[in-house]
Parts: sequence; C-alpha cells; structure tokens
Amino acid sequence: MKSLEIDNSVEADVVTFLPQLRLEDPLAAYWLRQVTIRLRREVCWFRFERGMADENHVCSLPPFTDKASESLSLQRTWEEKRKFFLTDPTAKYLTKQLAVLPPEMGKKLKQGSFSWVVKKLGLDDTAIFVLALGLAVVFDSAMGSVVSVCLNDPGRMQPTLSLAQKLWDKPGQLLSFSGPGHLLFRYGLLQSYSQTSSIDAFIDWDVPIVVPKVVANQLLYPDSPLTAALIPLSSETFTEDETKLLGLDPRQLNVLLSSISENKNMLRIIPIFGKQDATHLEVVQAIAKTSGKQTVESLDFVVSQENPQYLKSMATYCWLKDINLYIGPELVPLLTSGKDHQRSFFRWLELQSLPITLFLSITEQNQIEGIPPHLLLPKITVPGFSFYQRAELWKEILGSKAEGIEQDILECSRRFRYGKRFIERIAHGLKALPGSLSGKDIITACRAHLNVDMGELAKRVVPRFKDEMLILPPRQAQQFSEVVKAMKSLTEVHYSWGTAKAWNESGLSVLFAGPSGTGKTMAAEILAQELQLPMYRIDLSQVVNKYIGETEKNLKRLFDVADISDMILFFDEADALFGRRTEVKDAHDRYANLEISYLLERMERFKGLAILATNRKKDLDEAFSRRLRYIINFPFPGIKQRRSIWEQVIPKTVDISELDIDFLVRKFQLTGGHIRSVVFNACLQSVQDFQSSTPLAKNGFKGKLKMEQVVIAIKREYDKMNHSLSLENFGPYAGIVERIENIIEKE
Repeated sequence: MKSLEIDNSVEADVVTFLPQLRLEDPLAAYWLRQVTIRLRREVCWFRFERGMADENHVCSLPPFTDKASESLSLQRTWEEKRKFFLTDPTAKYLTKQLAVLPPEMGKKLKQGSFSWVVKKLGLDDTAIFVLALGLAVVFDSAMGSVVSVCLNDPGRMQPTLSLAQKLWDKPGQLLSFSGPGHLLFRYGLLQSYSQTSSIDAFIDWDVPIVVPKVVANQLLYPDSPLTAALIPLSSETFTEDETKLLGLDPRQLNVLLSSISENKNMLRIIPIFGKQDATHLEVVQAIAKTSGKQTVESLDFVVSQENPQYLKSMATYCWLKDINLYIGPELVPLLTSGKDHQRSFFRWLELQSLPITLFLSITEQNQIEGIPPHLLLPKITVPGFSFYQRAELWKEILGSKAEGIEQDILECSRRFRYGKRFIERIAHGLKALPGSLSGKDIITACRAHLNVDMGELAKRVVPRFKDEMLILPPRQAQQFSEVVKAMKSLTEVHYSWGTAKAWNESGLSVLFAGPSGTGKTMAAEILAQELQLPMYRIDLSQVVNKYIGETEKNLKRLFDVADISDMILFFDEADALFGRRTEVKDAHDRYANLEISYLLERMERFKGLAILATNRKKDLDEAFSRRLRYIINFPFPGIKQRRSIWEQVIPKTVDISELDIDFLVRKFQLTGGHIRSVVFNACLQSVQDFQSSTPLAKNGFKGKLKMEQVVIAIKREYDKMNHSLSLENFGPYAGIVERIENIIEKE
C-alpha cells in the first residue's frame, strides 16, 4: 500500500494550508493546526478509499461520491479507517502530530483573544476544536475546497457540525452542540444559519457553522484596530451643567449607572427615547463618559430583518473588545420593525449572555416591544434639538459665511428641524462652496437632504398652478393673502415676539370649504408654490382603517414624519376623517372619538401647514373651529369671477374671436373646475377643424375654438353632473345641441 508522502520536517508553526499564515497566540495556532492535520488525514483516507493511493494521484483531490452510500458504509469501513491511520506512513505521521499536547496558557491574556475566550468561558477540548474549525475557514482561504472534499459536497465550503463530528476522536461529545444553548452560540462566537426562531430549536447537523469575520479577526489578532463598521464616540468630558442641558438628571444618571453595575453579567439595553432630531448621540456620550467605558457607534447599514445575525456579530465583537455599543435612530427601525414580536423576542433573548451595554436610540415606544423586559434598563428621555440650538450650530459652522444671511439661517432653523448630525453635514458642505452664501443656498441644500417616506399614507404633489390663476371674491382673496403672510411670519412671531412657547411652535391649520370645482385643490397647490413648501396629499383610504386603533397609528406615523420639516399636508374630502364625534353606543364609537381627539391634538401641534378641504363643512366636528387659524369659504364664482376664469383657462395660443364669452358667463353658472373641463374637452374636439396653413396659424395661433364645440362640451359637462338643461338655456345656440342630440337618437 502506497500513500501520499509528506515532508516530516514540516515546522510546527505551520497551522494552515496557505503558506506564511502565522499567529502570535500559541493556543490558537495549536488548535488551527489540529484542524488542518485532521482535514489532511481525512483527505488522505479518501484517496486510499477511492483508489487513489498510487503516486499518480499525489496532487489530486479524491472524487466526490454518493453521499447516502458513504453514510451507509461508515460503520463497515470504520475499523479499516482506524487501521489506515496507524499504518499508512502519511496518516501515521499526521496521527502522531495530533498527540502533541497544547501549550500552557500564560497568566496575562490579551482581552478578546482566542486564549482569553477559552479561559473566560472554560471551554473544553471539543468546544475549542469546533471553534477552531469555524475560524480556520475564515483565516485560510485555501481551507474551503478541502472542507468541501471532506463534506463530499462540491457546493459546500463551510464546515458543519457533522464534519466536526466526523473529524473529532469522540464524536458523541458533539451532542452538546445540538441546540443553540451551547456557550459558543450563546456568546455569538459561532453562528448557525438556521431559519428557526425559538431558543429551544435544534440546530441542523448539516447547516454551516460560521465565525463572523469581525469576531474571527478579534480572536486571532486582538491588537487589531476597531472594525470600520464601528466608530468610537467622542471622549469629551461633560460637566454637570452640560449634562443637565442634555436633559439628564444627575440623580437619574447615578441610578442608571448603578443598574449597569448590578447587571454586569448579562446584556443591558438602555433605550434613549426622543424625536428624530433629539440629541441622542450627545446623551449617550455623556452616559458613556461617566461610566468610564468606551462606546462605539454602528454605522453599517446591512443591518435588517433579513440579516438578523448582524446585531449578534457586533455585540460579540464589543464583548471581546470590552466596549459598549450604540445604535442610532437611523438603524434602530431596521432592527426592531416588523410585527413578528415573538421572533424578535427570541432574537434579543439570544444576546442576553453578552455582558455589554447596548444603547438604542428609539423614536417610538413600540420599537422595544419585542425586547425581553429583563434586559431593559430605565428609559432615558431626551429633549429635541431646539430652534436656538439649530440656529447657533448653523452660525458656528458657517462662521464668516453666515454674515448677511442671519435671518435666512433663523428661517431655515425653524423650517428644517434637523438634528445635529444633519446640520453639521449640510453646513460643512455649504462652507466648502466658493464665494458667499445666499439664503436660497441654505434652503436648497436643506431641501435636498429631506427624505420623507410616508409610504402609502400620502403622495407628493407637484404644483401645477401659479398665483395669478386663483380667482376668488375679494373677501376670500384677502384671506388667502393672509395665510401666505402668516406662514412667512412664523419665525419672527414665534422666536422674536415669543409666541413659540405658548403655541407650542405650531404652524397653521386652514379649512377650505366649498362645492366641488371651486378651486380648493388649486389654492393648496398655489400655496405650495408661493411658500416653496413640499405638498403631500393624504390618502384617506389608507389612513382610515376599520380596525380599532389602526387609524390612530397611521395618523401618528404621518405627523411624526411630517414634523421633520415644514410642509403642506392636504386632507381632501376631510369630512371623512374629521367628522363629528358621535354619541358613544359601543366600543367602536368610543375608539372613533379617541381617534378624532388624537387628530385634533396632533393638528394643533403640527409645525407646518395643514389644509383641510371639504364640500360638506357642516359635517365637520365643531371642535375644529378653534384649532383652525383660517376658514376660507370657496363659493360658486359670480359673473365677474366666471369671466376671469373663462379668459384665463383658454390658452393664449387659441383664437377665440368667434366665442360669445358674455353669453357663456351669463347663462352657465359653472365652477372653475367645470369651466376648465369644458375648455379642455372643446379643444380636443377642435383639433381636426384647424388647418396649419390658415392665416390664423401664420399669426401665431395654434388652434381655434368655436361656439359649436364649446356648447357641446357644456352639455356634456352638465350630463356628467346629472343636471339637465333645456334647449332654451342654450339660447341662439340651441340648434347646435338639438342637431347633435338628433344624430345620437337616429344612431
């Protein structure tokens, strides 16, 4: 029997297949060498078993065989395999190398090293070997192909517990890994890509076991710098006065630090609760500085519900490094969102063995509903980043470039309620621009960074109309101008005159009431254009939900998102949502009234411009009256307004010399919306009658409207409204209508 000959003078510090890989930790080197030797010996046996023992196959890997047949023959070939390990020169040499005793561990072990973990957790040889097996594939890029041979599967290059059982001398000892309760899994040193969510679930023997890369790097190279996915928070010192400014009560802080100390042997989660613009980061810095332990922030955006292992990898890494972890408000929703609270519960429960402090910046209480209560420490509530803080930060960063645009900075500080990070990012970008800055530059930059996602609850509206297109009676026109002026005066009145505190920095709520087509939507779009505010039309079919409490949740989500910046929320057909509160006859009525009360309260606190449009004003709840700053009634236009509307909606490039505008204005009491529809339909029917070679075209006209098309379009518009008109209403043009109707009847 011939076998693969090897150089018996191979140095003992060679621990992997790939040359020149070295480790400072002697215990890690010993166990990775154990893994390499056992894999080599297994490949050596496969060569012999599959008829490749001659010299012609010295550099060839054995072929893959049927896995079921291999499993069935394990018992039959076991004695032969044992004999092979003791008699084949190569296998005998490798077996002898396995008998070398591990090195003694020193008294001073580096924090987070392989040796430190072995001692800290009191791992037995079986657990150490399995950990080394998982590490080997991460450490040595040549290891994967050898693993696939030993697994007898060309598509799998990650080790499994079944492979560990096959390689280990006492395979029965691997049964301790049959559930995720084993120390290596509990501490996140090994991860199994199982789809189970229960802590009691069994791990599949054939599921890959993996040591996360950041964990592997720390175990093998404990002196490595911090992973790029984490950044250290500032270590600046916070005085007692500064701590109070952050909203932290020194007594509350002492209680919190005491709780951290008492629970030092398990995971401690501290929710940092506040709005998106709150000073979450500064509060965490203050707590971390007081506790005396370094805290790092996760910046990796691969965290999600689809990648549940990410958090555990980072938590394990922080445990090895002896540092705390902070997850900011941008990432927390990706970790905590979703309705599967049971799955979320078990996922957090799997982290409980890791004795680190985890700070979670939450903006909603329900973001921590899936976390086991015993892991949560007292919640810290922090104030938002105030108007004055925003204004000072803008001026501080812009420096000399803030000169001359101070008023614009104040306006921007009110309109865009960004947190410190956003302002720093935008301001540094503006400061780098050549030349001086204008107020428009700041507004444009802030608007470019605005990322509003209301999902299906609202749709962005692109304004179609300009100011001169809104035609209203004098009283309503004056009220409309007052709304524009009021929105432009909010910054001055709130923060120079001092009304912000009394009115909770609120914006304006306006009601547009009137029949359909009188210009309510147009007025809202003109306001958006005039004030340069984004406009969102609320989809009431998505907001209003038949299930108890869901409407309130939708409203909360809507207003919370809108609070980040001044914008227009347009509630069309608002009576469906803002209707009168009813007499309580059942639970549904009670919850409906609660929803309306909640809506009233959020409307009052909304800092932008809320516009309610309805053609059923009498159906609105009376409680809205005092909360609405302006109520503008949009009446049917009078003769004067109708004339202006007719003249305005007809394109300037259309010849109207044959239209009897006076007759149209006097005889047909149409709203602006209906007039616009009539003109559009008449234009559509007139295209074929206009020839580009006519003298009119040479004079710059693109089309021509005649009374025939307009009168027919009016008849069709009244038919749409289910309003009948007699022929007498069409006066001298009745013959046109009669002729068309006769043609229809004959057909």
